[in-house]
Amino acid sequence: MTKSAGSSPFTMRYRDKGPEHMRTGIYGAGSIGCYVGGMLAAAGQDTVLFGRASMGERLARGITLTRFDGSERRASPDSFRFATDPHALAECDLVLVCVKSDGTRAAGETLAAILKPGAVIVSLQNGVSNARVLRECLGQRSVLAGMVGFNVAQIGTDRFHCGTEGEIVIGTGDGAQAFAYALNTAGIPADISPEIESVQWGKLLYNLNNPVNALSGLPLKRQLSTRAYRQVFSALIREALAVLKAAGIRPAKIGKVGPNLIPQILDLPDWLFVRLAAGMLQIDKDARTSMAEDLERGRPPEIDWLNGEIVALGKTTGVATPANERIVALVKAAFSGEGPRRYDGQELKKAMLV
Repeated sequence: MTKSAGSSPFTMRYRDKGPEHMRTGIYGAGSIGCYVGGMLAAAGQDTVLFGRASMGERLARGITLTRFDGSERRASPDSFRFATDPHALAECDLVLVCVKSDGTRAAGETLAAILKPGAVIVSLQNGVSNARVLRECLGQRSVLAGMVGFNVAQIGTDRFHCGTEGEIVIGTGDGAQAFAYALNTAGIPADISPEIESVQWGKLLYNLNNPVNALSGLPLKRQLSTRAYRQVFSALIREALAVLKAAGIRPAKIGKVGPNLIPQILDLPDWLFVRLAAGMLQIDKDARTSMAEDLERGRPPEIDWLNGEIVALGKTTGVATPANERIVALVKAAFSGEGPRRYDGQELKKAMLV
């Protein structure tokens, strides 16, 4: 095992050689699933994607994979298999679960019935509780928690665009080293962390911005460049940090800024934020959060697995979470059509009482 010089204290980057042959399945061929699966396939790895028939039709000519840095790869249609029947994953050695959080239990129950005994399952989903749900369904099989630290957007018919920096971090366990090697070989930075829950909580702090971005109607870079939106985001993180402290949870540092410094930086005037937080703005100009895409496409939001986790933990620890409770309510109203779908920065601050 080798550890990269850039790894954080929470992670260990593996570059040791993995198995000569490993068949990887993607359960949930959406933005993340198609990007990761496409990158693996483009690197010559045996890959099976399971998803909706409409996605299969879109990918009939292959998958185009692009990054904010201008790089591009192509997975030809004969480099992967797409299936609408989950039984196509039955002989996979590794299955990546990439469905939305509300579909996790159904995914676990389906996989439990079809996977071979030695298969390894990895949750590449938002939030902190999906791996636990999968373990409840999959019994003795190895289930690894994961964290995806980059944003992927669907552009056009077959293009999946990684619009931000970031890596995939997975927990320790059977199959972790082989998966990390496969990802690094395919051009996706990957680390293994013995403290994956801390990493997931660290990422969740950033994901508290997902509803802010969705309600702004703006690309991430423009939204984060507007102080009023950042102040809402800051209020959400301050509450979360108080809740995590009360629960004895130490969130990992994700990116270049420690968790406790994020609210202070977000609250800065625009001119100073742009200078001191340039790293936060190293985002493709068209990148949006997955929740923004869900609102646009009429799909249920993952709010209960993001800000809702802070609300639930606040009730357990006795720490008040009015800002996160309010953003959950605003998002659910927007998605149901019972409230506004778009707010400018000052309107959202007023609605949040920040």
